[in-house]
Amino acid sequence: MPNVAIVTDSVADLPPQVAEEFGIIVVPLVVRFGTDLYRDRLDLDPDQFYEKLRTSKVLPATSVPPPAAFADAYDKLAEKTNEIVVITLTSKLSATYQVALQAAGLMKKKCRVEVLDSQWAVMAQGFVAIAAAKAAQGGASLDEVLGVVRHTIHRVGFHAAFDTLEYLERGGRIGKAQAFLGSLLKVNPIIGIKDGEVYPCARERSRAKAIDYLYNFAASFGNVEGLAVEYATDLDEANRLVRRLHSKYPQVPIYLSRASPVIGTHAGPSLIIVSVLGDRQSAT
Repeated sequence: MPNVAIVTDSVADLPPQVAEEFGIIVVPLVVRFGTDLYRDRLDLDPDQFYEKLRTSKVLPATSVPPPAAFADAYDKLAEKTNEIVVITLTSKLSATYQVALQAAGLMKKKCRVEVLDSQWAVMAQGFVAIAAAKAAQGGASLDEVLGVVRHTIHRVGFHAAFDTLEYLERGGRIGKAQAFLGSLLKVNPIIGIKDGEVYPCARERSRAKAIDYLYNFAASFGNVEGLAVEYATDLDEANRLVRRLHSKYPQVPIYLSRASPVIGTHAGPSLIIVSVLGDRQSAT
């Protein structure tokens, strides 16, 4: 394995084969249905979760990984390397960053652990982890990997479309998108993240226009190096958007990802997301 190991959390929504390809260790957050606890994607896969979300009388909630989950991951990696870089979801939406920091002090075998707040979530965070892993595989030192991470954080972004912000509001993660809640119109709200917090981008009158907005958001980037489309329950809709993006960016890798149960808890079943790695042309 490379000299520097890369760890992230399950909110990065890395497709499992991608995490395996790049040697990225993923620590799961936790989904709760009443008193039942499930490790994100491990004990509860997306199919099971979205079916449970549809049928359960109990609404789900989420919580951070226990510190031991990170510490165990660090200890296993420390058997093979002396340097670990951890990339977490934005600390403005979760205490996962603090838990990952705390866990370094619980290690049985000591090694250098650097924890960075990606200021993102979903595949925008995933692209940061992939960039770190590519650098590590290329032989970069830990400090060089940290430089790549900090650079990549400013070259990614995502926008997400919903048919309701009910789940986001209920989970307390709505941020500045609270401004959307007063509308009586049937709209498709679109949100992003700025400075680590959820913020409102647009309201579209139809699902088709919301998808157009996501496409145009991706098209607003220059020097695009990576794209990702994530969906909750509508694979056909996601595949159509993938094909559309592929026609514009035939040489760019496009990842198709399923929104994890943790993301689904706060976003609901209608979610579709586009994440981009490239040079942003405007403040989006």
